[in-house]
Amino acid sequence: MDTKFARRTERIGRTTCSYWRAGKCNRNPCRFVHIETPSPPAACGYGNTAYSYGKKPHSSSENTPKYGSKKALLRDNGDRGDATRVAKAFKKSSPRICKYWINNNCVHGEQCLYLHSWFRGDGFSTVTKLQEHKKVITGIALPVGSDKLYSGSTDGTVRIWDCHTGQCAKVINLGAEVTSLISEGSWIFVGLQNAVKAWNIQTMSEFTLDGPKGRVRAMTVGNNTLFAGAEDGVFFAWRGSSKADSPFELVASLTGHTKAVVCLAVGCQMLYSGSMDQSIKVWDMDTLQCTMTLNDHTDVVPSLICWDQYLLSSSSDRTIKVWACIEAGSLEVIYTHTEENGVVSLFGMPDAEGKPILFSSCRDNSVHMYELPSFSERGRLFAKKDVALIELGPGGLFFTGDESGLLMVWKWLEVPKVASS
Repeated sequence: MDTKFARRTERIGRTTCSYWRAGKCNRNPCRFVHIETPSPPAACGYGNTAYSYGKKPHSSSENTPKYGSKKALLRDNGDRGDATRVAKAFKKSSPRICKYWINNNCVHGEQCLYLHSWFRGDGFSTVTKLQEHKKVITGIALPVGSDKLYSGSTDGTVRIWDCHTGQCAKVINLGAEVTSLISEGSWIFVGLQNAVKAWNIQTMSEFTLDGPKGRVRAMTVGNNTLFAGAEDGVFFAWRGSSKADSPFELVASLTGHTKAVVCLAVGCQMLYSGSMDQSIKVWDMDTLQCTMTLNDHTDVVPSLICWDQYLLSSSSDRTIKVWACIEAGSLEVIYTHTEENGVVSLFGMPDAEGKPILFSSCRDNSVHMYELPSFSERGRLFAKKDVALIELGPGGLFFTGDESGLLMVWKWLEVPKVASS
């Protein structure tokens, strides 16, 4: 008992009085010391220590520096150089963007434990940020032969950007959420509630395509047909018409999904649809009949892409599945990649050297970049919120739009060639 009491007294005698620090201690004698005592070196470590991220020290003092603060790093490591080395080591092991830096108010500089960059990796860089939309960006389109970039958002606007100046040249207020936007030739298609708007940027003509019920969340064009999927699980097909009142004719309504259609893709003469009912349906492009249903995912299927002879699907179940035609036209999963978070969207494009790169936008405000077919990580892009979509541009450019309304312009960099001796 005496030994335990002595140890407890010794610990108390080494502890600085929190009331003294605040200038409020009125005890004399006080059982705590009225001097600053050095903290143990482990206080700035990682894991279950006093200054672990997300945990507060066991102290009543509000002036105690929190983990990751400049004061804590300098105090526990002795000098600015050590603090910088700790920060760099942490960034390498945990590549997360600083949420204060993206809003231009991080005060830690090089000592910040998180990245002060919109990306990690080589071979690409940011060109500019276009921050005008107020809500989720749901569509990005750069029509062929045009010097204007179109973006749609749930803030109810379509913005037209001048590609030479990077400035917003025009704002079209539609008075309703823009839930999807694509381009084909000289046409811009805008998905809205219960309708699709069709604009011809050459003739300046405008048409409304009725039929969908609820928000039009997905559109694509294939076999000279426009497809648009809606919230009730039905999607519609329009083809060109010679009628004077409208250049589009409704040719079919495709049923089968029990919940909203949220993505569409065309490849190998087939149409693929992903839904909130967790299924993927495969449709014959000529007959517009469903030929098979794929049920391997266990959550929403928000994204599909066709790449060569393969179909790639992503899901909120945290998986990316690669499908291939095995026999008799049936599709089977030949590879499954698992992410740490749900996958929002997929996009594929070649890098500056022509290598195929898969972009996987996850529910951690980042886009993972993988080289195919190995799925080795090439780099990572970061955003303010989850990246809802990615779009390819000309001359090595590509675009990302996130749920905060931030539109980023990126560019692939040419890899310097080493001269042969």
